[in-house]
Amino acid sequence: MGTSEIGRPDGSRYLPIAEHGLIGDLRTVALVGSNGTIDWYCCPRFDSPSVFGSILDADRGGSFELAPSVQAKARQFYFPDTNVLITRFSALDGVGEVQDFMPVVDGSREVDRHRLIRRVVCVRGTLPFRARMAPRFGYGAEPHTVRRCERHVLFESPSQALTLTSTCPLEIDGLDVRSEFKLTEGETAVFAVDRVDGSVEMRSCPLEEAERQFHATVAFWRRWLAASRYRGRWREMVHRSALTLKLLTYAPTGGIVAAPTTSLPEQLGGERNWDYRYVWIRDAAFCVYALLRLGFTDEAEAFMDFLSEHVGMGEECASGPLQIMYGIDGRRELPERELPHLEGYERSAPVRVGNGAVDQLQLDIYGALIDSIYLFDKWGRPISSDRWDEVSTLVEWVCDHWDQPDEGIWETRGGRKDFVYSRLMCWVAIERAMRMAIHRGLPADLARWRQARDAIYREIMRRGWSPRLRAFVQYLDGDVLDSSVLMMPLAKFVSPVDPKWLSTLEALRRQLVSDSLVYRYDGSMTPDGLSGAEGTFSICSFWYVEALTRAGRLDDAQLAFEKMLTYANHLGLYAEEVGHTGEQLGNFPQAFTHLSLISAAFTLDHALG
Repeated sequence: MGTSEIGRPDGSRYLPIAEHGLIGDLRTVALVGSNGTIDWYCCPRFDSPSVFGSILDADRGGSFELAPSVQAKARQFYFPDTNVLITRFSALDGVGEVQDFMPVVDGSREVDRHRLIRRVVCVRGTLPFRARMAPRFGYGAEPHTVRRCERHVLFESPSQALTLTSTCPLEIDGLDVRSEFKLTEGETAVFAVDRVDGSVEMRSCPLEEAERQFHATVAFWRRWLAASRYRGRWREMVHRSALTLKLLTYAPTGGIVAAPTTSLPEQLGGERNWDYRYVWIRDAAFCVYALLRLGFTDEAEAFMDFLSEHVGMGEECASGPLQIMYGIDGRRELPERELPHLEGYERSAPVRVGNGAVDQLQLDIYGALIDSIYLFDKWGRPISSDRWDEVSTLVEWVCDHWDQPDEGIWETRGGRKDFVYSRLMCWVAIERAMRMAIHRGLPADLARWRQARDAIYREIMRRGWSPRLRAFVQYLDGDVLDSSVLMMPLAKFVSPVDPKWLSTLEALRRQLVSDSLVYRYDGSMTPDGLSGAEGTFSICSFWYVEALTRAGRLDDAQLAFEKMLTYANHLGLYAEEVGHTGEQLGNFPQAFTHLSLISAAFTLDHALG
């Protein structure tokens, strides 16, 4: 739980990335700042154009402000075991709360409503509030009109319409709507934003309905979390990570987005700004692994259905049977473009939507995917015969193509190389498929698969090892370290106490680890086609914890893990990277980071006994 003064004392027009909480309805999300402002919300889906986007442009992006109109301190926390966010304001004459949530709907006819409720409660004394809803449709590029319509205010743009209803008086102010009101102890006010179209009628949100939906939403999240099997030392952080991964799931298809935001910078003022609101095969597969560890088999089943129904694992595309990412509805085209009218977070341009990396060749995704299918078959439900046919098709392709250079896990834009991590995960793809075939007696060309698997192993051992560095390296015959090789013992490619691996672990500690934080690689030694530097990668830091654990260095592992927990924000959320002064950088929150936290905690707990 964090405390801050409302506003930005340093004069910045932007809150720190970490000063946000996340709410959602398994179709989209909103970021709520610790100052009570919603500054990111895409409707009706994760990948829709933003309605509130002031996190990317404080002037043009749009927002929904709601906070006391007097000086107050703010504290944010989640209602226990839920994704209902509470921002509590303490002022001289009173204490109030803004309870933000998005009701989670089932298969009812109102599945497209996308309601966002902001419930304001005065819990002590008296407190004046000020609200301002200023939507800016189409990433701030679409015009809109505002008009009063019975008990609602209707915002209409060419692409969609939203209504605002409230128990407080609303005043139209140009393209915005404002409200000022005062609450005394025990009083409540409600603001509800609804999407409307031909199939969803306008509806008000009186106090009783907001109360009912609040309790229903709390019950939904608690019922879901109750299925967790984790009872270890870091239950609060692990369960917050699980709840976050669930929020990043697109329920209609089972896809899991890498992050719910676009263009939050990996370096302030730099160009490393990408759109992560898509289903990366690698990230989603690792999410399935993390959720399976905790006992959430339904999410794994839903992702498997996404693969079969929307990806088409037997259909060849430019880079092979799989793309590295897909739209949340399974679409393959994700054209990347820049939005020059937006200045970017803290003037970090360009703002990009879409992702040009979609056509890259990244061989590691086959290992991540087949490993998740193997684990689903082991811990969830036995895979179907059709799915085995799909897996076999992928493995046959990997046997033919594993020795190609590719762009690698880090999506470098500096040309293809023979990355060791890509080879490693090709080995995983074949090895896990062989395990399934042998265990289940499934048809497979085991002799051919074994030959390819062993050839990959020998090449990594011969050409992926640097005698000079005495370490496994980034690419074949190279002398550059890369923290992706931390996956070697995690994937069971090498014993965690093999002398070669222990030497690698020590080399990584010397060159890429900074007080438990781990860099991906040394950018000065391996140009990645982009300008500027970056922070440490949090997934690598948790991989480091797990590698230390498996090597038997439990004191070092526990210290590194506890240090990593201090870099979470006040709600237990992580972005992609940690900057030089401990600030969160990159899209937020990041699925990759939270799934690796779960895995590290699970492994470390088990080792500590």
